[in-house]
Amino acid sequence: MKIGILSRNKRLYSTRRLVEAVESRGHEVRVIDTLKCYMDITSSSPAVWYHGEKLEGFDAIIPRIGASVTQYGLSVIRQFEMMGAYTLTESIALGRSRDKLRSLQLLSRKGVGMPKTGFAHSVDNTKDLITLVGGAPLVIKLTEGTQGKGVVLAETNKAAESVIDAFRELKADFLIQEFIKEAGGSDVRCLVVGKKVVAAMERTAAEGEFRSNLHRGGTAALTKLTPEERATAVKAAQCMGLNVAGVDILRSNRGPLVMEVNSSPGLEGIEKSTGKDIASMIVEFVETNAKPNNTRTKGKG
Repeated sequence: MKIGILSRNKRLYSTRRLVEAVESRGHEVRVIDTLKCYMDITSSSPAVWYHGEKLEGFDAIIPRIGASVTQYGLSVIRQFEMMGAYTLTESIALGRSRDKLRSLQLLSRKGVGMPKTGFAHSVDNTKDLITLVGGAPLVIKLTEGTQGKGVVLAETNKAAESVIDAFRELKADFLIQEFIKEAGGSDVRCLVVGKKVVAAMERTAAEGEFRSNLHRGGTAALTKLTPEERATAVKAAQCMGLNVAGVDILRSNRGPLVMEVNSSPGLEGIEKSTGKDIASMIVEFVETNAKPNNTRTKGKG
């Protein structure tokens, strides 16, 4: 097979591991910088060009699209889909997962457990918004944030009002969620490939921090999932239409609650924590499912 990996940086751990896995399984691989692609949009012969070369003959594309280039990345993926190439992360699925409000609405519609959540751009009565999620302590998130950026824990209603008012002044879209105290500053990252959780790690926040992101100094360790947690993670990934997903779950008194579904989950933390060769599992899934024009996700983004 000829496999393309859409990635801005071929030196990133996840990209390197995928390249190694593709080559070790006897396939041809090429890393393609998403932003350096340009497109010929015609009905007769759609094409993607790269450094003056027409990209042709790819059996599969593995997108690794960073949040900062989501919109252009979606365009590139759609173009490969128009050309009949199999894309591991489909454009509709990526678009759903990157829109925090849309993704939560989809999870809610399918009955997936999640923290009480309120969403706003501008509200006249900040107190009403706080009451919606049960009051402080609560978490306030910018909808565009990644890796824990733009996330604030407000421990009192007064503090929450101040942060919300600041976001309103910036005309920023944000959501607020109840703070799950019993999670103890920890969450669980479930790595889903196809219809199966292939690995899971528990991430714990650094002392004095409530965000468990590894980029924020959090630590990770192997964890054992309950059947309910496994089922929740798979259902959340399927709600987005994602073949590969990192599903972040909080362990609460009312069961597993989904915080976020990540369409380009990093491999470093979870491979090192679990000792599993997840990159090869992803490539094996591509081998099994890569067929021309095999875009399965239906409906609007």
